[in-house]
Amino acid sequence: MTGKVTSEGPTCDPEEPAPEPAKGPAPEASGEVAAPEVPGEEQAPPPQEPAPEAPAPASPMAVKPAPPSEDVPSAPLLLTLEDVTSSSVTVSWEPPERLGRLGLQGYVLELRRDGALEWVPVNARPVMATQQTLRNLTLGDKFFLRVVAVSTAGAGPPATLDQPVHIREVIEAPKIRVPRHLRHTYIRQVGESVNLQIPFQGKPKPRASWTHNGQALNSQQASVRSGDQDSILFIRKAQRSDSGCYELTLQLEGLEAKAAIDILVIEKPAPPSSIRLLDVWGCNAALEWTPPQDTGNTELLGYTVQKADKKTGQWFTVLERYHPTTCTVSNLIVGNSYSFRVFSENPCGLSDSAAVTKELAHIQKTDIGAKPMGFTERDFSEAPSFTQPLADHRSTPGYSTQLFCSVRASPKAKIIWMKNKMDLQGDPKYRALSEQGVCTLEIRKPSPFDSGVYTCKAVNVLGEASVDCRLEVKGPGRAGGLDGRQAAQRMFKHLTYGISYSISHTLKRDQRQQRGEGEAGACGTQLHQTPGAPSRPQGPASQAQTPTTPARFHGYG
Repeated sequence: MTGKVTSEGPTCDPEEPAPEPAKGPAPEASGEVAAPEVPGEEQAPPPQEPAPEAPAPASPMAVKPAPPSEDVPSAPLLLTLEDVTSSSVTVSWEPPERLGRLGLQGYVLELRRDGALEWVPVNARPVMATQQTLRNLTLGDKFFLRVVAVSTAGAGPPATLDQPVHIREVIEAPKIRVPRHLRHTYIRQVGESVNLQIPFQGKPKPRASWTHNGQALNSQQASVRSGDQDSILFIRKAQRSDSGCYELTLQLEGLEAKAAIDILVIEKPAPPSSIRLLDVWGCNAALEWTPPQDTGNTELLGYTVQKADKKTGQWFTVLERYHPTTCTVSNLIVGNSYSFRVFSENPCGLSDSAAVTKELAHIQKTDIGAKPMGFTERDFSEAPSFTQPLADHRSTPGYSTQLFCSVRASPKAKIIWMKNKMDLQGDPKYRALSEQGVCTLEIRKPSPFDSGVYTCKAVNVLGEASVDCRLEVKGPGRAGGLDGRQAAQRMFKHLTYGISYSISHTLKRDQRQQRGEGEAGACGTQLHQTPGAPSRPQGPASQAQTPTTPARFHGYG
């Protein structure tokens, strides 16, 4: 069985006469164009009736027997009118209960005009679709439809619509679509144009009409143009009298739709009616004014208050969009005289003129006596105290390190850094910094010799304070792989030897100076008389010229 498949049948103009009235021979069992000839048998009973072979009477043996009822299909079921438009009709049906022993060949849709007797086939050949659409119909047509199932044995009984189909224009209820910006009060200024375009829907075209506050529009002030899909209201130069509620009404065959639009035409307000100076005291002036008589057909946004000095005459704004009708102007300059004026303001702007005070506000100079208050000076002097002490530190040889602490003192304290109770000032190996009470000691490339106890001492006129920490420099030094303790002992030994040599050399030099210059000159002559290779000097002088000790000493510096 076939399902419902949309299929458009050939167009048939109901006004044309049927080209093939049922005058021809009856459809044969094997013909595919049997359906168009079915309307000719309109007055005959269902297709079980046999079709005569010849008009002349014949013997009973010459008459062809009618096909059995089991060979032809039964009538289609549930013939339904699906859709009717102004130019088309769509019908559908269900397959018949009995298809016949020879099988179903298709369906033929037939049409009969109201008042006519002949059924005209819509499709020339049987189709298997159970839904068909007739297109290109004319408004005002009225006709009946039926459908028959066809097999090779013939056509079965038809299924007919109970009511005729009337082709007329489809009515679509009118509907107005008000634009978003017109759903609230539409505000325009005096002299501006008003152009409202309101789209709508409706079929056929509805009749549109406008009213203003329930009355008909004045054609001299406003014009209306309505089309198929919108209506336009136009006012060339709006006046305050054009404000109000405009209503658009659509009417279509008893159906109606309305939409209201509020229009407000405004202009600048008038200035305040009067203004007066209430009081002047100190550097202040009190003002009062009355509201304007004409607000411009809308509510006021407030008042703008301005002042002007008599010397300069320049106006300066004191208050903007101020709602009360009284105010106090402060911070006026002593010795000056002031005038005041007030503007009204609405959405169109400030009023063209302002209300100005007739009197001047004179700010008088007054004798001002100041009584000194007792003041006790506070002593902020403070002895040094460390708020952050030094922390023990461990460093690696060859990498610069820093020691930090913070001190508090008033007046500012003098900072002294010491190592093992010895002052480090002037030693290029160390750099001391002090800023905002934070004391820093930087040790450049320390060696194990730099290990020890470091002290930061702060001194001012009120006292002193100190903090200690231990610095430990671990790791191999440059003394041939010796540890820190051995390198320190060796360095101390060379340092002691160097100091002893310096002291003995100084003493001997002083003794020679006391013996006299003669002996020194003879000695000098003797020295100059030996131009050859110098002999190795004896005594401590030879040790002073030997570069071994200084070289070894500086190797640990």
